[in-house]
Amino acid sequence: MANRADEVDQFMAGLEHPLKAEIEAVRAAILASDANITERIKWKAPSFVHSGDDRVTFRLAPKGIFQVILHRGAKVKDTKGFGFEDDSGLVEWLAPDRGVVSFPDAKTVKAKKAALVKLVGRWMKATAT
Repeated sequence: MANRADEVDQFMAGLEHPLKAEIEAVRAAILASDANITERIKWKAPSFVHSGDDRVTFRLAPKGIFQVILHRGAKVKDTKGFGFEDDSGLVEWLAPDRGVVSFPDAKTVKAKKAALVKLVGRWMKATAT
């Protein structure tokens, strides 16, 4: 896959996490969903970039679970005029432009991976403007 990054491949090779296979499957699905999504390491985890900004970043601690953080980049942005319609039911919204999707186990990842990838695609498009 052309949008895979060597630094993330190396990071994943050394990762010790009980959900490593599921993390890799979600990573691959996100990258496969849109050739314009690239990746890098941010916050000691894989992060997905669209239109030059980080938009979605994995959180690999605490051990035993992993989370997907939806955000609009490293710097706080004004949320006036920003809106995102979330009908997925997956996200715990911490702010109008910052949400967390938690995966406590492999069964949850398997059940929600397709919905997460769809959500990530919509989030990338909504935050690219």
